[in-house]
Amino acid sequence: MREIEISVVVCVYNEEDNILPLVKAIKEALANYEYELIYVDDGSTDQTLSKLKSVLDGRLRIVQLRRNYGQSLALMAGINAAKGSYIVTMDGDLQNDPLDIPAMMQLSKSENWDLVAGIRKNRKDNLIRTIPSKIANYIIRKSSGVSIKDYGCTLKLFRREIAQDLGLYGELHRFIPVLANLEGATITQMEVRHHERTHGTSKYGMSRTIKVISDLMLMLFFKRYLKNPMHLFGNWGLMIFFGGILINLYMLWLKLEGQDIWGKPLMLVGILFVLTGIQLITFGIIVELQMRTYYESQEKKPYQIRKIYEIEHSVVH
Repeated sequence: MREIEISVVVCVYNEEDNILPLVKAIKEALANYEYELIYVDDGSTDQTLSKLKSVLDGRLRIVQLRRNYGQSLALMAGINAAKGSYIVTMDGDLQNDPLDIPAMMQLSKSENWDLVAGIRKNRKDNLIRTIPSKIANYIIRKSSGVSIKDYGCTLKLFRREIAQDLGLYGELHRFIPVLANLEGATITQMEVRHHERTHGTSKYGMSRTIKVISDLMLMLFFKRYLKNPMHLFGNWGLMIFFGGILINLYMLWLKLEGQDIWGKPLMLVGILFVLTGIQLITFGIIVELQMRTYYESQEKKPYQIRKIYEIEHSVVH
């Protein structure tokens, strides 16, 4: 049985006209590699599945989802089904070019990178797509600290162990480099080709930018406080709590001075601060316990070991 070196994962939703050209292009680009091609049909309602079945062979596998789950879960399904040492993800709309895969492989192997992310050179999309994308890229770069130029480029190459530990839930496929960084992956990027869409219609719109910002809040929590959530909720809780105590002590001093404090807005703010602080501290303790349960119940470790170096000692009799 041959050992598969590359698993190419392509997620598609209503891309019937792009199936045959892309399968052919991948076959030509990876002629010198042992590879498998995994197509994930994300609930297509056109002839996408029929076109895939027409080219089914020993290298192509089709993962048909029961309904449309979205790109993140479709990618997860494809990655979980992959058997190759390296996993490549790419769009099924012919805008990514399979000819870039060998160069990405060479870069990863020569310099031992865990993730090679593509940067779309001379991007062929219209302004309605490129401007929100540039805004989102800038926000993610500055907020996450992971300096990737093109977060929206699906063409990426991973080592298998990194790809399968990403945890792609919801709409988190946009944050793959951030998720990989959380797993301790070494990341680089390279320019890749980008072609105009010739068949079908884009599945993305202006609403993506709003989703990116909301998902970014979750990513920032993952990156900074996933392993110690008490540092977020506890710190803010203590500051707000003691702020409320100081306000209430001031109001008590005014009361002892004979002033009528009942109904004053500042008194209400003090009470609110105390209660909010207690709630945040309590919430932090609960989340901390949940994180411990998450790691211990699945025997996960809150750290990743890249490699262990040691000298083997022979037993002397």
